[in-house]
Amino acid sequence: MSDDAILSEKEKWEKETLDKVIKKRPERRDRFELTSGIEVERLYTPGDMDYISELGFPGSFPYTRGVQPTMYRGRLWTMRQYAGFGTADDTNKRYRYLLEQGQTGLSVAFDLPTQMGYDSDHPMSLGEVGRVGVVIDTLEDMERLFDSIPLGKVSTSMTINSTAAVLLAMYVAVAKKQGVEAKDLRGTVQNDVLKEYVARGTYIYPPKHSMRLITDIFGYCSGEVPRWNAISVSGYHMREAGCTAVQEVAFTLADAVEYVRAAIDAGLGVDDFGPNLSFFFCVHNNFLEEVAKFRAARRMWARIMKDEFGSANPRSRMLRFHTQTAGCSLTAQQPDVNVVRVTIQALAAVLGGTQSLHTNSRDEALALPTEEAVTIALRTQQVIGYESGVAETIDPLGGSYAIEELTDRIEEEAAALMKQVADLGGMVKAIEHGFVQREIQKASYQYQLEVEKKERVVVGVNDFVSGEDVEVPILRIDPEVERSQRERLDKVKEGRDAAEVERTLGRLEDAAKSTDDNLVEPIIDAVRAYATIGEISDTLRKVFGEYKEQVVV
Repeated sequence: MSDDAILSEKEKWEKETLDKVIKKRPERRDRFELTSGIEVERLYTPGDMDYISELGFPGSFPYTRGVQPTMYRGRLWTMRQYAGFGTADDTNKRYRYLLEQGQTGLSVAFDLPTQMGYDSDHPMSLGEVGRVGVVIDTLEDMERLFDSIPLGKVSTSMTINSTAAVLLAMYVAVAKKQGVEAKDLRGTVQNDVLKEYVARGTYIYPPKHSMRLITDIFGYCSGEVPRWNAISVSGYHMREAGCTAVQEVAFTLADAVEYVRAAIDAGLGVDDFGPNLSFFFCVHNNFLEEVAKFRAARRMWARIMKDEFGSANPRSRMLRFHTQTAGCSLTAQQPDVNVVRVTIQALAAVLGGTQSLHTNSRDEALALPTEEAVTIALRTQQVIGYESGVAETIDPLGGSYAIEELTDRIEEEAAALMKQVADLGGMVKAIEHGFVQREIQKASYQYQLEVEKKERVVVGVNDFVSGEDVEVPILRIDPEVERSQRERLDKVKEGRDAAEVERTLGRLEDAAKSTDDNLVEPIIDAVRAYATIGEISDTLRKVFGEYKEQVVV
């Protein structure tokens, strides 16, 4: 049937069937829209889409239908549970428990001092040691974190940014002690500092120097750790800060463009590091919007790498991504309802073609997850993967009139927003001007207004409210962790070769002052001498300085 014939039949249906029903029972709202403000049409019908150029086939350019030809029929996504708390020993026990429960990859959460480059005995660390993640001061902590976990067989993702080079160096050093060569390691280091200036705040150095560290990691990984993802360009944190799905796609890809340009300017070939790029997205509650968002991002990145950067390697054009369910959607009220939210979000991530997935636990609006809660979260992924049947067909929602139209609309809106960023001179300039921060602030404010006006229902918060107080077991971090960690740090310092530490830190300082040296190897040397994360970071602070946040109004 032709497009004109379909349009004629639709108009007939509207006149003879739809209008009569609406007169008797009006729709719930005059306008339905996505979180991005895109209007959701009442009904979608076949359009004039060119299947080959817009969708293609799975594993083929432009990868709209997925980056793997067999998708989950070949191998399920990597099931990760983001975890880290207290000491390395505490977290090691949780990792081993999760692996016993069927988790297929590790995901490391570090405490705030580790993320900011402070040792546990630094005044800035007071009250924060081991609180929101595992504390890592030296290689000795990293050795205990991965004790009895074979790094040659497990994929590890590390959520670390400003100190990413230090934690990567420690991971490589631990692997070497286990007898595993760097070339055999699989995993990801987040290493995305630009979004820290926008939405998260765990930056240390000014953008120029942060970008150097990032591209040095690109160069090191492409040569020494070829199976390792040198970055995970992260839209997740911007979405958690309140941006829309369209903004998440646009700003994440704009960050990635900035990193690719910086690496090329540093003398790297696009196809030398392109296969080591990965992405990290949030998956929120609007099911169709989220599925379409992933498909749009995949198609956009393939074209950016091909058309803008001239990539010839298909792997450089593949947007491979990890997904985490939306922490900001979890509620302290009626926490069991969070299990439902996470299930819907996880299913959207799978139908959107994710390569890796973390499902939040029901109690995370209250505290770090308990063992029981994290097991339910993992079981949610396993039920989707092994019982639901959605993994047996490649891109089962592909061809859905609604999904394809929403994919096109998200791509169109995201491309327009990326052009605004480009017109400002790129993502670094846009951040310095406060453009990105303001756009996210406006979206977050608008969302909150809709919740307060009950234009957007949040079950248990502004509707379907229960007066009952629910007792939820909470994981609490013992204050003793901080004292014992400081004692452990003192022992490491006493037992190491102080002259070797001084020598390696001096070599790192000289490399930092040079514009030609890659910093990763000197950092590895310092790590192997048991220099602390604070000592290494302070050495770089001495040369690079520290970034001071710009006030955005």
